[in-house]
Amino acid sequence: MNLGPGNIPQAFPYQGSKRKLAPAILKCIPQGTECLIEPFAGSAAISVAAAWRGRAHRFWLNDAHCALISLWQRIIHDPDGLSQDYRHIWEAQHGRDRKHYNEIRAEFNRTHKPELLLFLLARCVKAAIRYNRKGEFNNSPDHRRSGMRPDTMVRNIHLVSEALGQDTRTTSYDYTVVLKEATTDDLVYMDPPYQGVCKDRDSRYVKAVQFDEFVEELDSLNQRSVPFVVSYDGRTGDKSYGKMLPNELNLQHAELLVGRSTQATLLGRNDDTYESLYVSEAAVERLGGMPRGIVVAREKTQTLFD
Repeated sequence: MNLGPGNIPQAFPYQGSKRKLAPAILKCIPQGTECLIEPFAGSAAISVAAAWRGRAHRFWLNDAHCALISLWQRIIHDPDGLSQDYRHIWEAQHGRDRKHYNEIRAEFNRTHKPELLLFLLARCVKAAIRYNRKGEFNNSPDHRRSGMRPDTMVRNIHLVSEALGQDTRTTSYDYTVVLKEATTDDLVYMDPPYQGVCKDRDSRYVKAVQFDEFVEELDSLNQRSVPFVVSYDGRTGDKSYGKMLPNELNLQHAELLVGRSTQATLLGRNDDTYESLYVSEAAVERLGGMPRGIVVAREKTQTLFD
């Protein structure tokens, strides 16, 4: 479904969302893709953008975070009820903001209700999902703002729900299970937890994504000619984060400009941050070559973006 031009909506704020990079990433998704699969969906920014621009017929959102998938299920299948729940929770905070936030956070840790997670994401620092070792959501509220206003949230939820459609599949499997079901008619877009923040256990995922296992899964997709695109680590200035995906996978590698590094600016430097984008041979073949504006990086430190 193509809902026309304009700004692409987002259902909820989310740290690490690819919303700003979506215009570039969409160029690597062949028009008329049967199903766009996101094994690490998060905010599903690429699926929402692809639905908005009519680049795929169906969508599959998967994430290891069960509460997040429950939220997506309500966005897709119950936008009216979710909108009403959010409005009620949001309006109840006035005059008792911190106490109310703590109560909602405690209730979420008991029940994992998706409407509570939606409010927490709207109010917490950097819209970041963080859990402690007990599995409890423990991020603090951002005292500079009260969260997305209900009228704006309602509009966004309904726009995203309409764009994705009732046929969108939602699951909370291990990503390897999802990849096994992908076919040559699909496009798999992967934005896994980054190596720079994920060691034995990532604070958003029950199981960290191990580099060697991930490479093996990508090789399996290659062997089956399943098209895929991967956002994976990057660099700020001359500092790189994590290992590059190996040349043996025969991926086209480009760098997308994310923006000026806030940390570098605080230190008096003017370093830009770039994110790696990898496009498989099967995807390039479907596209008829790398799209204009997505320039293949010849060296890891080369700066490229349209």
